[in-house]
Amino acid sequence: MGVVIIDGSTVRDFVNDETQFDKSVKEQFTALDANKDGVLSRPELRKAIQSMRLIETHFGIDVQTPPEQLTQLYDSVFDGFDLDKSGTVDLDEFRSEMKKILLAIADGLGSAPIQMALEDDDPSFLKQAADLEASRISKQS
Repeated sequence: MGVVIIDGSTVRDFVNDETQFDKSVKEQFTALDANKDGVLSRPELRKAIQSMRLIETHFGIDVQTPPEQLTQLYDSVFDGFDLDKSGTVDLDEFRSEMKKILLAIADGLGSAPIQMALEDDDPSFLKQAADLEASRISKQS
């Protein structure tokens, strides 16, 4: 486990590096596409969101949300990703929405650095952003 320090510019630089961002998006998409059909179904995207525990916690504390409310929240997130309303999320839709989400995170962080404790093999976009920044700094040295 390691600690990384990031701010909005770290995340924004990662998103703007099209080669690295596209590679990361494809890796995440492939990992989420459990049945390998080239699109994400509602259950596949829900499983990914559930694994992040964004909805079931409030400041790290578990909260009891009624199952029907959780379903509505997950459906709303899926509908946001499913831009063409086809009932599935393709790679382009996934890339587009992840870019919006990460840029919103970058705007929220601004120039205020935060520390994050992450596993060394964490595949998250924020870990990859921190790794990209670290590799650029080491090349400058």
